[in-house]
Amino acid sequence: MIEAMLRRYWPKWNGTMQERTGGWNNSTYFIYNEERSSVLRIYNTHSDHEKVEFEHTVLESLQQAQLNYRIPVPIKTETGETIVQLQDGSGKYACLFEYIEGTSPVEGCYPIAYSLGEAAGELSSVLAKIVPKVAPVYRPYYELLQAYPNCNPEYVLDFCEQPAKEFGDLYEELQIIRAAYEDICHSLAGIEKLPKQLVHGDLNVSNLLVDLEHTSEVTALLDFEFCTIDVRAMEAAVIITGLLGHDEEIEIVRRFCIAYATKTRLSSEEVAAIPHLMILRLVDVFLHFMSRFLNGTDEFNVLRQQVQMLAADLKKLEYSKSWMNEELSKLMGEACLSE
Repeated sequence: MIEAMLRRYWPKWNGTMQERTGGWNNSTYFIYNEERSSVLRIYNTHSDHEKVEFEHTVLESLQQAQLNYRIPVPIKTETGETIVQLQDGSGKYACLFEYIEGTSPVEGCYPIAYSLGEAAGELSSVLAKIVPKVAPVYRPYYELLQAYPNCNPEYVLDFCEQPAKEFGDLYEELQIIRAAYEDICHSLAGIEKLPKQLVHGDLNVSNLLVDLEHTSEVTALLDFEFCTIDVRAMEAAVIITGLLGHDEEIEIVRRFCIAYATKTRLSSEEVAAIPHLMILRLVDVFLHFMSRFLNGTDEFNVLRQQVQMLAADLKKLEYSKSWMNEELSKLMGEACLSE
């Protein structure tokens, strides 16, 4: 099936495929032969052509910008399309991207913090100027209550308070998530008033590449699937969420923020909202995987793993709040994250 699909892009293809391990939402394969290398993505969590079309529309606009790093470039089929549907009755879509040289970060967040800040800040600055030809399909983070129809507040709270037997031993973790969910639900109206623009929405260490030799240098930002119009500060908040939990987290976050601010300046209101946006990010991930479980996309063990990881992340965030507000305010005073 995959070979037949590849030949729609690459009629004379006769090479090898290697599946990339990891990742929660899609299947990724590295495609090789003597003439050409590329990356195949199969979208596993939806059968929505418009979602992929919007992603490719944004990537096309970004190709016109002179970025200091690479982004995915969709490859066209022989008939000029960048999106194909699998012929297996699943309704899923797939696309082929140009291969980008690089490697995933393996030495922790400290070495890449500054370079990541520069790259993310530059991306935010460029995305702010893009007016997409088509409307985004994914809802912004602040529309949490509308984004997951099968996860209404009553169901979510009941799930946490009276977990099914598969989750019964995770009651403590679910209480941490429940408290965060209730907290963020009361903050959504204020978050919605912050400045908005296109955002990547899912930048983390798994969605970037670094130079093979200079591993502290970010050379590519990947996976624009969840790109949508959201509050501008959400980009930084998502990244900072992934930087916590390390021995040098204060310096890591500081280096990221200083570099980010050289490209994109946030207002004092946006900076003050970052800890709330970080909670929103983690709660959204919980609802994303709860919805997948309820839809039958995942077995219960996937949601169990997410509950454990997200509860741990929320505990790290609570621990880090004591220095984060002070540190962000200090950075604002240094004109690093100021208006």
